[in-house]
Amino acid sequence: MDETALQIKLKTLPSAPGVYQYFDANGTIIYVGKAKNLKKRVSSYFTKTHDSGKTRVLVKKIKEIKHIVVETETDALLLENNLIKKHQPRYNVLLKDDKTYPWICIKKERFPRVFSTRRVIKDGSEYFGPYTNFKTIHTLLDLIKGVYPLRTCNYDLSEAKIESGKYKVCLEYHLGNCKGPCEGYESVEDYDENIIAIREILKGNFKDSLSQFKNQMKTLAADLNFEAAQQVKEKIDILQNYQAKSTIVNPKISNVDVFTIMSDESFGYVNFLQISYGSIIRSHTLEIKKKLDETDKQLLELAITEIRQRFHSNSKEIYVPFKVNLGEDVRVTVPQLGDKKRIIDLSLRNAKYYRMERFKQIKITDPDRHVNRIMAQMKTDLRLHEEPRHIECFDNSNIQGTHPVAACVVFKDGKPSKKDYRHFNIKTVEGPDDFASMEEVVFRRYKRLLEEQHPLPQLIIIDGGKGQLSSALKALQDLGLRGKIAIIGIAKRLEELFYPDDPVPLYLDKKSETLKVIQQLRNEAHRFGIEHHRNRRSKSALNTELETISGIGEKTIVELLSHFKSVKRIANASLEDLEAVVGFSRANKIFNHYHTS
Repeated sequence: MDETALQIKLKTLPSAPGVYQYFDANGTIIYVGKAKNLKKRVSSYFTKTHDSGKTRVLVKKIKEIKHIVVETETDALLLENNLIKKHQPRYNVLLKDDKTYPWICIKKERFPRVFSTRRVIKDGSEYFGPYTNFKTIHTLLDLIKGVYPLRTCNYDLSEAKIESGKYKVCLEYHLGNCKGPCEGYESVEDYDENIIAIREILKGNFKDSLSQFKNQMKTLAADLNFEAAQQVKEKIDILQNYQAKSTIVNPKISNVDVFTIMSDESFGYVNFLQISYGSIIRSHTLEIKKKLDETDKQLLELAITEIRQRFHSNSKEIYVPFKVNLGEDVRVTVPQLGDKKRIIDLSLRNAKYYRMERFKQIKITDPDRHVNRIMAQMKTDLRLHEEPRHIECFDNSNIQGTHPVAACVVFKDGKPSKKDYRHFNIKTVEGPDDFASMEEVVFRRYKRLLEEQHPLPQLIIIDGGKGQLSSALKALQDLGLRGKIAIIGIAKRLEELFYPDDPVPLYLDKKSETLKVIQQLRNEAHRFGIEHHRNRRSKSALNTELETISGIGEKTIVELLSHFKSVKRIANASLEDLEAVVGFSRANKIFNHYHTS
């Protein structure tokens, strides 16, 4: 299909819900998507300017479009999910944990067995699950066997075979774990009553079993049959103990699915909590690999459809952190307050922990992948032309113009390279002139690197605002390095980044890993500079006017000087600024000292 044919196709698409498929020149399906309005959604790919490079590449490769119109948005979701699974298109998100999960089976037979399995056989048996790990299954099966005696043998316990005396009771009968249905010691009706109770426990409903056992215990105690009553009490304790271990939410909240999402630049992490009879009976987190610039809403809709299919959930209501389109069969609630909101927060916390655990695992198993991810993110966040594998950060420190020093700390692959740290004693500048000091230090540092033919960094960070950045730029200009090394300045408020020739600062997300690396660099530069100060100054160097203030000790002076850089700035600081560094009481003493005299 040539370009004109493609344009004709776009004009003739229906304004109805459906699924669209993109094909490349080889006829290979490369993307599947769903839409409330096919015409609007598909046309947007060809009319909008896309920020994501991946999306631009996808659009260039589209040579043919096919679509399927469906009745409702729910149908579109399900169809999209099935087509992605079947064709696994190159540009669709990747669901990372498509593996076989275990189930608990109640076998369709006379005197049903209850056991765990990974194979679901459609023979009329009941399957509960799937469970995300075997630990939960073992705990549940131990609980069931502790409360209800069940057979474990795989004999065909037909009425004719039992009556013919074909089987004999085994050790399980003598241990009290089975009541001997193989020899007719237990009726089908009594056994099936236990199976009904087990079915409710597997659904998360302990109330019926507890109520039944409590009545039984009272009857036995009233008949003075204390030994049997004690045995029933032990069963009650087992059930209550297991229920206590479950995360209990509001008992009024039942048969609800909860979904939240946590995402970064490469992956989405969707947590699913299933709530039944006021207890969380299942928690599962799905990791989704992004292929394009998918939004959290798109990822969450896809994940909800996938998870509900996989875990066979028929809950009529779901809780989510924001509105999603799942059709009319499901009630979507976005909680704002109370117990429902607390469940959303709990689910989101699970997603965050899962993401942190994955990062820790990657750090151990594949440290290079972890570093590569952070470097790629820093390149994107800081608008750089190359990954900042080698970063250098400069910080000036002086105490009232005495012993002015500067520090240069070096990070390689996002980690401190302490052997490359350098101290500088300011030589050409008299007094506390931060701008001139910065110019001198940057010039000396890179003049030395050029002379010794050492590799230059990909990024220089200047601890200071526009003034210090301009001074550092002048030094690079004098060395012929301007434009060859990326350089940014950090204002006092850490989230403000200044670029050369750009009056508007860049603001980073406070939770971003890029900002964390920059904060670490800045903190290291402060620490390294102050440490050098302490080594250089004598007692007389600290014998400043600050020491004459009653109640102000050396530790406070160091805190003040590391923040304000000079005594002059401390003297001119407002009470609020001082209080932010050393607290109200000491700030008051310092402010009064300078402003009453």
